Amino acid sequence: MSRLVPTAEMTLGPFFPREFAAGLNDLARGAAGEAIEITGRVLQADGRPLEHLVVEIWQADAQGRFDNPAFHGWGRAATDAAGIYVFRTIKPGACEGRAPHINFLLLYSGLMRQLQTVMYFDDTRDPVLEAVKAGGERLIAARQGEGRYRFDIRLRGEGETPFFDDG
Repeated sequence: MSRLVPTAEMTLGPFFPREFAAGLNDLARGAAGEAIEITGRVLQADGRPLEHLVVEIWQADAQGRFDNPAFHGWGRAATDAAGIYVFRTIKPGACEGRAPHINFLLLYSGLMRQLQTVMYFDDTRDPVLEAVKAGGERLIAARQGEGRYRFDIRLRGEGETPFFDDG
C-alpha cells in the first residue's frame, strides 16, 4: 500500500505571516506587578524547531484577577527560525483555587487543532498539575535568573508537553 502525502490544499489554515504577532508580546508595559520574561523553544517530534508558529498567552494580573481593565493579560508572539518565542509580562497572582500560571495556545498551519497547555512557576498544589500524573513536571518553567523563565514546548514524541482538550 502506498502512503498518501498531504498537499497544501489538505492543511489547516490560515497561514500566519510573521507580522501577525509583531509587537504583541509585551504585556508588562505599564502593568502593576513583578516584570518577568518568558522565553522558550517549540520543537517537533524529531527535535527540529518550528518557525512561524504563533504562541498566544493569557493570564491573570498580579492579584490573580482576569478582569482587570488596566491589564488585558493577553499576548501573541511568533517563533523565529530557531523555534524561539519571547514574552515580557508580569508574574500572575494565584486566582481562586489555582496556583499562579499562564495559559498557552499554539497555532500553526498544518496543525489540525489548536494546542492548549499551561505553564507554572513551581511545583505546587494545583488541580491541573494534580490531574497530569505523568508529565506534570514538563508544565513547570525553569527559572533562568531574576525575573526570567524558560518554558520549552515539544509537540510530540518523548518529552511531549501535556496538552488539553478545549471541549
